[in-house]
Amino acid sequence: MPESGQAFSSLTPVNSIDDFIVQALARQNLMASPQADRRTLIRRVSFDLLGLPPSPEEVDEFLNDPREDAYERLVDRLLASPHFGERWARHWMDVAHYAESHGHDQDRPRPTAWPYRDYLIRSFNDDKSYSQFVAEQVAGDTLFPEDPQAIVATGFLATGPFDESSLQSIQDDTDDRRIAQYLDRDDMVTTVMSTFVSTTVHCARCHDHFFDPISQADYYALQAVFAGVDKGERTFDADPDVSRRRQMLRAELTRLRGLKGQADPLLLTPSAQEIAAAWEAKQAAAPSVWQTLDPVEIKSADGSTLTKQPDGSVLASEKRPEKDTYTLTFHTSLRGLTALRLEVLADDSLSKRGPGRQDNGNLHLSELKVFATPDGQALAADAKPLALKNPRADFNQDGWTIAHTIDGNPGTAWGIYPRVGEDHRAIYEFAQPVTIEGRTVLTVALEQLHGGGHLIGRPRISVTTATESLALDGELIPAEINTILKKSAAERSDLERGELARYVRQSQVERDLVALPVPQMIFAASGETKSDALAPPSKRPVRMVHLLTRGDIKQAKDVAKAGSLTCVEGPAARFDLANASDEAARRAALAEWLTDHRNVLTWRSIANRIWHHHFGRGLCDTPNDLGQMGSKPTHPELLDWLAVELRGTGGAEERGSIASLKRLHRLIVTSATYRQSSQANERNAAIDGDNRFLWRMNRTRLDAESVRDALIVTTGKLDRRMGGESVKQFIQTPGIHVTPNVDYANFDPDRPENGRRSVYRFIFRTLPDPLMETLDVADSSQLTAVRNSSVTALQALSMLNNPLVVRQSEHLAARASQASGDLEHQISAAVRLVLQRDFTERERTVLSNYARQHGLPNACRVLLNSNEFLFVD
Repeated sequence: MPESGQAFSSLTPVNSIDDFIVQALARQNLMASPQADRRTLIRRVSFDLLGLPPSPEEVDEFLNDPREDAYERLVDRLLASPHFGERWARHWMDVAHYAESHGHDQDRPRPTAWPYRDYLIRSFNDDKSYSQFVAEQVAGDTLFPEDPQAIVATGFLATGPFDESSLQSIQDDTDDRRIAQYLDRDDMVTTVMSTFVSTTVHCARCHDHFFDPISQADYYALQAVFAGVDKGERTFDADPDVSRRRQMLRAELTRLRGLKGQADPLLLTPSAQEIAAAWEAKQAAAPSVWQTLDPVEIKSADGSTLTKQPDGSVLASEKRPEKDTYTLTFHTSLRGLTALRLEVLADDSLSKRGPGRQDNGNLHLSELKVFATPDGQALAADAKPLALKNPRADFNQDGWTIAHTIDGNPGTAWGIYPRVGEDHRAIYEFAQPVTIEGRTVLTVALEQLHGGGHLIGRPRISVTTATESLALDGELIPAEINTILKKSAAERSDLERGELARYVRQSQVERDLVALPVPQMIFAASGETKSDALAPPSKRPVRMVHLLTRGDIKQAKDVAKAGSLTCVEGPAARFDLANASDEAARRAALAEWLTDHRNVLTWRSIANRIWHHHFGRGLCDTPNDLGQMGSKPTHPELLDWLAVELRGTGGAEERGSIASLKRLHRLIVTSATYRQSSQANERNAAIDGDNRFLWRMNRTRLDAESVRDALIVTTGKLDRRMGGESVKQFIQTPGIHVTPNVDYANFDPDRPENGRRSVYRFIFRTLPDPLMETLDVADSSQLTAVRNSSVTALQALSMLNNPLVVRQSEHLAARASQASGDLEHQISAAVRLVLQRDFTERERTVLSNYARQHGLPNACRVLLNSNEFLFVD
């Protein structure tokens, strides 16, 4: 740290930052600017820390606060505000190219991306240690398995575009599919390394980096880190207690399944046997509760011959199409239906006796849908199926569980292989009892879309009004357990007694799992396959990543070993993994490499980013590239000092160290350098016209979100609720393909969605909001380290004519009118709301005359188009 000095500078150092700045000013023969006035300071720091303007009352309170530390108290209050996290999460979302659609030619919406945004807001508000913040986003699911928010954090790896057509529609094991996977991993590598260490690693994809000491081997080592993950939806429990219980129950379920066929001592204990005996006695006393329905209409969508049988079942014969949907219609007079049972019955006419029509006796039921209408009323073409819950079956093929039949995904299905040649049953509960006056018409659609002739051979449908789970589940008892129950307790072997106890406990664990709240979804990167309530997720295999000569898939060379940059001294550049097939261990190793206290790139990068957002330019003005192709820092010693202070030693908080992002913010905004006015100085401008050495504060235009939010604040219409699903400030209708049609122009500006802060907007990559785009909002298809900041005629036209701006001007006029019936008092109120100050005599005259001629709302529009509103001094 340099010695304090004031040569050629009027700047009186407040903290160590100023010492560095003063010395640089002295070397350049520059004079610092005086401190800005209090109104300018509160407006500046409020927008910087919260992205919102101060209220007139807050300005008055600060202006009239006689305490010497009034400014420091103001800063502390702003840092403690929950709006701080919203402001700085938005900055991070720029860097991570966050959006809620895939981009590319199939810009499918991502309705489950928003939990990652809320994770960012919480993290910044909680002042989470930066090392933990980094580690969670790269490998939170494996480093912090007890914290469900750590799963949400991995949404960072999936914030970028996703080429759905290449990554899902193209056949596996083709060059096109492999190219798409390399490109998808390239996005992850680029996002991680540009964001956390500000390096252009992606420039080494086809050859060694031309300027920085980054080899092609380093690049593919980083690709190998992500060789086992794909982007997609994964589940998490927002409630940590529910998360822990789900993990505990899943672990017990896995253990119990592993004990099948074993006389484990734990299953033969007196307590386990007592529980089994009590269940057996209650089961024996349970009456039959199911009523088989007789089909009145049977249809096959693809040509199967379906014939009603005397027992109410339907037998399929003759033509066997690749796929089919059976639609069965029934009448019932029962009211308050609580559940439906599907039986798939074996039959001698089926291969292997079925119950499926495939040659091996298997079937694949993709979706089961149930519709209910009053008798005599036709089923509408756009009718929605009844909501079903808690699906369970007597047997699930591995990876083909009954839960897949109500997941809305035609690519998943229920199967029963290898348990062919026998009857199987599945039960679905209705989310709400089905009660219709008179006779009810039930329509059941059995969608079998997997292909290959995996069709049901002989289905039968029953319903019940019972509410006891024991009565519902009685029909699901497996054949081998029924065999045991037919014997007396004295006749059973230890193996049979243990198997019965295991089944009883396993059934209870499964019921407990199904009864847990439905987990939330997050679009993230994961090395696990999508799971249902009863099946814990399985690991994806780690793909082989080869070093590609010139980036050509046809010129694959050596297999890459997971690692990072060899040019960083200290942490190992290639990861020594105990199990190379454990993809999570690869990401954990990268997280440790990134947060290693010897890796100065990480700390230098974040220190420079924070500086950039406070001064409008970083100490290095290429925040995503601190290498040779980037700009040289104007104050390299200051940047290093900030990095070391933020890092501490090993990330631990220590005396004299900043060791906190909020402390770094406080240090910067309380410095005398930050508090300077933005006034011009011809002498200084002749030496340093770009103000690179900070002889004054930079005057900056509000970013798009701050303009929009400030506009709504002035009218008093801002909805300050935090978090939750993103709001769609547009009219969405189905498009030709998966990309919807989006209409911003005709969206009602008075809809409540328009009152939410801009950070909560639903963001399309290829369909941006025209107003926000005009105001230089970040392009979410790109990593945006520095936004464009233009001043164009189109912006002025938008701020005058956009429907939202016009309507908010009317709301502002209405709010100002509440102050008084006198026009000049109304103008005064509007100026205070928009500019946080009193009007001047000239403004009083000009605005009053304009309002008399064109109306108060139009005068408010003039205020909202003023430079003083749109810029921060």
